[in-house]
Amino acid sequence: MKVREDLRNVAIIAHVDHGKTTLVDQMLRQSGTFRENQAVEERVMDSNDIERERGITILAKNTSIKYKDTKINIIDTPGHADFGGEVERVLKMVNGVLLLVDAAEGPMPQTRFVLQKALELGHKIIIVVNKIDKPDARLNEVVDEVLELLMDLDATDEQLDSPVLFCSGRDGTASLTMEVGKDMTPLFDMILEYIPAPEVDDEGSMQYLVSAIDYNDYVGRIAIGRIERGEMKVNQDVTIGDFHETKKEYRGKVVTMYQIEGLERVPCQSAKAGDIVCISGIENITIGDTICDFGSFEPIPFVKISEPTVEMTFSVNNSPFAGREGKFVTSRQLRERLFKELLKDVSLRVSETDSTDSFKVAGRGEMHLSILIENMRREGYELGVSTPHVLYKEIDGKLCEPIERLVIDVPENAVGSVMEKIGARKGELQEMTPVGSRMRLEFLIPARGLFGYKSEFLTDTKGEGIMSSVFHSYEPYKGDIPKRATGSLVAFETGEAVTYGLFNAQERGELFIGAGTPVYEGMIVGASPKSDDLVVNVCKKKHLTNTRASGSDDALRLIPPRVMSLEDCLEFIADDELLEITPKNIRIRKRTLSNTQRAKDRAKLG
Repeated sequence: MKVREDLRNVAIIAHVDHGKTTLVDQMLRQSGTFRENQAVEERVMDSNDIERERGITILAKNTSIKYKDTKINIIDTPGHADFGGEVERVLKMVNGVLLLVDAAEGPMPQTRFVLQKALELGHKIIIVVNKIDKPDARLNEVVDEVLELLMDLDATDEQLDSPVLFCSGRDGTASLTMEVGKDMTPLFDMILEYIPAPEVDDEGSMQYLVSAIDYNDYVGRIAIGRIERGEMKVNQDVTIGDFHETKKEYRGKVVTMYQIEGLERVPCQSAKAGDIVCISGIENITIGDTICDFGSFEPIPFVKISEPTVEMTFSVNNSPFAGREGKFVTSRQLRERLFKELLKDVSLRVSETDSTDSFKVAGRGEMHLSILIENMRREGYELGVSTPHVLYKEIDGKLCEPIERLVIDVPENAVGSVMEKIGARKGELQEMTPVGSRMRLEFLIPARGLFGYKSEFLTDTKGEGIMSSVFHSYEPYKGDIPKRATGSLVAFETGEAVTYGLFNAQERGELFIGAGTPVYEGMIVGASPKSDDLVVNVCKKKHLTNTRASGSDDALRLIPPRVMSLEDCLEFIADDELLEITPKNIRIRKRTLSNTQRAKDRAKLG
């Protein structure tokens, strides 16, 4: 075995929004990766539009910096639990992790989730308390909370003695004491000193584990992973297979190979054990596959990818407005797009249904699926989406459902209403701790109990609450959970919404549309405070008589409509409703559009 002192492989793990991507920006800047005059965007690692808008990292990204003749490969992992599958796999490529914790919020549920995975792999950990310049930073308490978390997760004595650094990612400073430092040098030095250099066998036959997949229309799938042993060369013949023997071994060829230098992928002819490289040219390669020298196949053990817990039906858009705004509207195009997504997202499952027009799509959570919908919408697809449902499992003859560990941070005066609502949704309180003038509550709650809760939660906490959850386990079915209490306001006819019709409709409930919006029969235009649906005519014009002038309409005051995001709509829709997604609009509609037909169906159920 040989130690490669010129290399360090390290991952950054943290809860969503604790500043990982911003910290990596500063590390790249201060290591001289960018030219002096290079124009660089903020959070340069979040390359996807949705990542930038939401301020979250979805896909694990790789970059590298040079410091004192040592190449440091840095992998920025997603903090969101829906993308937890990414985190487990990425940690296989590294020898140590930077655990980033917000100086005010302290460890959060995803911090626990990713840290547990790192400890199980026996990685060395550097604790980085970030955002120390925040006015509400609690440095001593947060360090204690991290140590408590390490003890909770059965860390070894060595892991409990992990070094602690205090950083401000925004200002690009790090220091070993609680004072603000000058630059990032202490962090770079700590990585070289504390994270072990990879121990490699570069003499043996080649062995490479695929830990992530990228996709490119020109070269197809690109495998990203670390060479575990030996040397890999371009044009080398290889054998591909996997540890769980889910497919037969087959022969392939390494067509191109890239090393990651800064943010660029630089082509190379060969790479040695310990290097993280991207390779293309091998068909059907997937995460968890092992690539070896041709003829000497030895698979590397690999964690199976966690199962999806939430499912939705994606179908062809069949509303009266179908085909007006999108480029891709047929079932063939929808099918191709969903199966193409499977090439790069391994936590997703797509299955055909009895109808050729609809597909069942299962993922790790509502957010995972809503990001896929948003991506498709931006690419020009039109589709209909059903309500999300959880996937049940039968374990030892009992029906079991996914349970989430939910952490809520709220002002003290909102604790009562939050506990009452979560109790009704079958949540069980695990612990409760005061944090300054706020309370942190931890619950175990069925995943289906969280559907539709977010907007209610923000109302109850006046927008000040923070909630986040992570998959905990499957447990026996907890019983019925009451569905939403409000009904829908349904459009009576097809046409254009006018002020007079909306003015009359707003007395019946809260509207989602404004004047001039095209509507069709069966489209949902608002929420009714009662549990039953109400049919309203928003296209109704005022009849003119010789005593009324057409100009008097101007005096009608409309309450501004509630603007719904994609997540709000997914939370709002009931089982007999669908979401119509087009590149320009998101509309909520009834499955059965005809008002008379729905009344007949209700009468039959009687």
